[in-house]
Amino acid sequence: MIKFLLFSLSFSHVFSNVASQALPSYSGRNGEWQLLHESVGISAMHMQLLHNNKVIIFDRTDFGPSNLSLPNGICRVDSSDTMLQTDCTAHSILYDIGTNGFRPLMIQTDTWCSSGAVLPNGTLVQTGGYNDGDRNIRSFTPCSDDEYCNWIEFPQSLIQRRWYASNQVLPDGRIIIVGGRRQFNYEFYPSSWNGVIFLDFLMETNDQGLENNLYPFLHLLPDGNLFIFANTRSILLDYNQNMVLKEFPKIPGDDPRNYPSSGSSVLLPLDENDAIIEPEIMVCGGAPRDSFIQAMQGNFIRAISTCGRLKVSVPNPSWTMEDMPMARVMGDMILLPTGDVLIINGAELGTAGWELGRGPVTRPIIYRPSDDVSNWRFSVMSPSPRPRMYHSSAILLTDGRIL
Repeated sequence: MIKFLLFSLSFSHVFSNVASQALPSYSGRNGEWQLLHESVGISAMHMQLLHNNKVIIFDRTDFGPSNLSLPNGICRVDSSDTMLQTDCTAHSILYDIGTNGFRPLMIQTDTWCSSGAVLPNGTLVQTGGYNDGDRNIRSFTPCSDDEYCNWIEFPQSLIQRRWYASNQVLPDGRIIIVGGRRQFNYEFYPSSWNGVIFLDFLMETNDQGLENNLYPFLHLLPDGNLFIFANTRSILLDYNQNMVLKEFPKIPGDDPRNYPSSGSSVLLPLDENDAIIEPEIMVCGGAPRDSFIQAMQGNFIRAISTCGRLKVSVPNPSWTMEDMPMARVMGDMILLPTGDVLIINGAELGTAGWELGRGPVTRPIIYRPSDDVSNWRFSVMSPSPRPRMYHSSAILLTDGRIL
């Protein structure tokens, strides 16, 4: 079951007492938690805010029944499902922020560790997943009568299977889909004439079979090119010419930042009023290189506590490193309306997936990119009453709260 929580940020200067956790230099605004539903029946492996102030939420389909029935006696019949070939429970919901209500949705094939992006018209396009869903495309378009909006599936519409891939919407409305397990390439939605394009960079960052380059971080830059970060390395890709324009320095420390050593990343806020716009990428958290193997043997190594910032448009870019108040793997990073960054969810030990994380990190962190005093950049917030690890997610809502 999911305990549905909302985190509100308090922008008054209320200082928290965190001395009991030996973090006095990072005290700051508390924020507060509000429980919205004791259970909505499914887990939020994926969430997306839609333009009609609703949130679509969904999880994998292959773990057996959820705790929410499909309406009107509908059942999902899937002979390929590894747990239930006939499943009358929902694995997706549509949540209404305004009314705090929700209704079940029908997903046919497995969305486990799929990826997605929202088209300019507001349609969510979700690609890939696992098993019978790995080459499928699904879409959800908000409509005026929400009772009739539901997922639409397009079977076998991807050229390659996409499991743990990443997506980015492009200026022309296309979506680029990068990587995935044993996929060292990228393709586009809608499909382009040149099909699948091989990318050496993804093979080179594969960590000799240990991966650590899945769910690569993608950021569209103001010049229209794509920044891609995987493992410890990053490149600038001209996807129109299928050309790597630049490789950036490795992030210091040689510790991987991508799944299963899952860190997180944001493109820091841009100000169009600046005479010179310098896009800057920030990457936080992750896990040491052998964390997955060690966790499989019962040894849960401490996650990474560092963040790196990289100005990608300067002639000789280099990483600027800072330390978070606590280590974090499986964290989420969210840009706030203030221009600050929220770092939330995750674990302090181990790695992502396969029940290999330990020590939930329940305190979110606020990071202020523009603060000149480095030891005041971070503020530790009020702890969540519940852990949020694998199959948890967080998004910014239109009123400034975090779901």
